[in-house]
Amino acid sequence: MTPPALRLPRVWLPGVLCATLLSACAVGPDYTRPDLTKDAGYSRQPLAATAAAGGVAQQFVSGQDVPGQWWQLYHSPELNALVDEALKANPSAAAAQASLRQANELVYASQASFLPTVSGSGSYTRERQGFFTFPPQVFNVASASLSVSYAPDIFGGTRRQVESAKAQAQYQRFQLEATYLTLTTNVVNTAVTLASVRDQIAATESLIQLQAKELDILQERQRLGAVSSADVLAQQATLAQTRASLPPLQKQLAQTRNQLAAYMGRFPNQAPIENFTLASLHLPETLPLSLPSAIVEQRPDVRAAEAQLHEASAQIGVAIANQLPQFSITGSLGSGASSLGKLFSAGTGVWSIAGSVAQTIFDAGALEHKKRAAVAAFDASADLYRGTVIGAFQDVSNSLRALESDADALEQQSDAERAAQDSLNLTQGQYKLGALSYPSLLAAQQTYQNAVLARVKAQAARYSDTAALFQALGGGWWNRSDVAPASRGQPLSLGIPLVSSLIPSDRTEQQPNQ
Repeated sequence: MTPPALRLPRVWLPGVLCATLLSACAVGPDYTRPDLTKDAGYSRQPLAATAAAGGVAQQFVSGQDVPGQWWQLYHSPELNALVDEALKANPSAAAAQASLRQANELVYASQASFLPTVSGSGSYTRERQGFFTFPPQVFNVASASLSVSYAPDIFGGTRRQVESAKAQAQYQRFQLEATYLTLTTNVVNTAVTLASVRDQIAATESLIQLQAKELDILQERQRLGAVSSADVLAQQATLAQTRASLPPLQKQLAQTRNQLAAYMGRFPNQAPIENFTLASLHLPETLPLSLPSAIVEQRPDVRAAEAQLHEASAQIGVAIANQLPQFSITGSLGSGASSLGKLFSAGTGVWSIAGSVAQTIFDAGALEHKKRAAVAAFDASADLYRGTVIGAFQDVSNSLRALESDADALEQQSDAERAAQDSLNLTQGQYKLGALSYPSLLAAQQTYQNAVLARVKAQAARYSDTAALFQALGGGWWNRSDVAPASRGQPLSLGIPLVSSLIPSDRTEQQPNQ
């Protein structure tokens, strides 16, 4: 026979209705984003196109969207492949994916508080009474019950806790995007550094060949008595000094290559074979310039700071709800019999239902101080959010000014290189005719060497600062879908552990999320 139906006494119906009506509101402040971008801008002066002799012109386009794969604007298939591999294999990116998955699972865990908790239990006992009497009394006791407990969210404390968990998940979401943005920018900057160092090595080797040729000429003229030993020794010293500048560049090249391998999740001996040169990279000619009002939406660090502010706002509601009465409802339905076969038979059913309310009367002000601490945490988060927004505008402004300065610097360095080249050619010709002394030739060589290296560095700065602008504008993450589906977690209807989670596995054999 089935047990009698569990009916809620009529006296509870008004209470349930009242609880339902009260649950429509939640104590504490409702979060709204602070408006900090009014009258905000990047500069007092209007921005113009940047052009440089020896380089392409760059044009700022106000309001243009930032592409999700902005690094593809460098038109380097090799660079695109390295960035794609880094996004898949970098340990920091994989860790950020796992942290997001953790935060989303905690959201699902907190949402379970909206529903009752149901638990079942069963027991079978064989007992003996009258140990010193004969015959002894031996009997069996079998029981099975189903218990339900529920804490109605009268004042919205649970909703605020879920709101806080969702804000924390949003924080991890934008921490992931910030990790992606930093990683892609670092890979691009490392590629630019490799190209710059490789071009500096090529320029230095060319100068070494030039100076070695000059030394051969001087030594031949010394044998003919046309120059002194001092001139030969001076050229030897210059050649040795130029050769001495080569090992540091080679060391920098090796270390930069190792850094690129680390970004890609590789060991140094697995560093990719690349042949980046500045000529192999295309400088993006059209640069997006997001509207100031869009920065708070686009920057992952700003969105992460806002998520922390939202979380702090929700915690105020949690603290206030903890000061108010706490309600709970419990009930059980079961059966007790002398044997398993008689369970749930007529006359064995038992049920109970109870409601309770608890209110802290005296705690020496602990709950009030916790509420004040939550308010102070919100104020701190608000100030940190404002500082992050200001820093974001500063980054964009710095990048824009850097690009303008880079264009001017490259133009000046290109002019200086051409002038130094012309001066060196003229000096070499005059020196061969005996019209100039050797120190003049030596000075011209040194000037040309410095001009070549300065031009290479100025050219590389335009590539790096262009990447810095894309990073400052948020990197276009909203136009990508890099987040692995597993990072969103998996809500379960019953909360029963999966079979796979009960089987031990070797963590080292698991592949990173992609």
